[in-house]
Amino acid sequence: MQELFTSRHLSPSTHKDTIGGTIFRREARCAMKPLLNTLFVNTPDAYLSLDGGNVAVSVDYQSLGKVPLINIDSIICFARSGASPALMSCCIDQNKPMTFLTPSGRFLGTVVGAVNGNVVLRKQQYRISDDAALAGEFSRNFIIGKLFNQRWMVERYIRDHALVIDTQRFKNLSQALFSAIEELRETSDIDTIRGIEGNAAANYFAHFDDFILQKGSGFSFSERSRRPPLDRTNALLSFAYSLLANDCAAALLSVGLDPYVGFMHQDRPGRQSLALDLMEELRGVFADRFVLKLINKQMLDKQDFLEQESGAVMLTDKGRKVFLDQWTAKKQETLTHPFLQEKIVWGLVPFVQALLLARSVRGDLDSYPAFLWK
Repeated sequence: MQELFTSRHLSPSTHKDTIGGTIFRREARCAMKPLLNTLFVNTPDAYLSLDGGNVAVSVDYQSLGKVPLINIDSIICFARSGASPALMSCCIDQNKPMTFLTPSGRFLGTVVGAVNGNVVLRKQQYRISDDAALAGEFSRNFIIGKLFNQRWMVERYIRDHALVIDTQRFKNLSQALFSAIEELRETSDIDTIRGIEGNAAANYFAHFDDFILQKGSGFSFSERSRRPPLDRTNALLSFAYSLLANDCAAALLSVGLDPYVGFMHQDRPGRQSLALDLMEELRGVFADRFVLKLINKQMLDKQDFLEQESGAVMLTDKGRKVFLDQWTAKKQETLTHPFLQEKIVWGLVPFVQALLLARSVRGDLDSYPAFLWK
């Protein structure tokens, strides 16, 4: 079991920022609940139950430990055995989401309590989702944020690793991402935005192996494979994206938005489309950089992965523990939020962006301020 980041508060202030030529000036009063802890349960055969006011974790009736429920904000469980109805009921009553994933990190479902917010906000969200022009404006800002942050990653590599990389290839990628951003500024057509994003993603992943500095370490990248991941790098990316999507879905629920009704990602049964929209701008700057750090700093090796007969590759229990320990540490690191100009922990970024998105949906902000950080 691993506990996640500690409590932080955001204080009221007034700021301005720009994206796509639009100036935003608003009072950024983030009346958010304190960020508590996420309980990761990483033992495949673990069973969760309620013991007084504690979450009790056991395997074959042997106790592994207890955590006070009052100290945790949510539970993420990679176990097969599940949880007791009493614990799930208590979490529902206290609005503490319980998310279940397979040991390989594939999302199964989330048990949540009553949704915060009001029906007016969600009705407006649904109207935007059904209006191609309005949905296109939100989608454009999501993808500008994504490409801006990926381009920043590329520029950082040129600056920090010029002696060991093909700088011209990186400069070409940076220019291609810049051109894609300029194209996005000129359109709000949803299909055009999807086309630009798809081409940019293909180009980005065509260069992803260049980001791996530890050649011969057992990690490489040729193409993105998802269901299932077919190599170690893809296994790490898929796991990171699953955790990030879960954080974004929880953040959206916390501000009263429906994570299943998106603006760019089309509605599909069981798919949290708005969570996928929100995480786009964080894929590169958070998830991809995190995975590359694990590889380039050799925090994982070949022994931390299993290859199944189907060709699917997944982390071992030990490898998953290393991953989650580092994921937890990353979410405790601080940064200055580019829009609020407040110091926060990385673990709060999805919650802040969800709050800004809710305000944009309500019309309190002129447009959604994407997360642009460098």
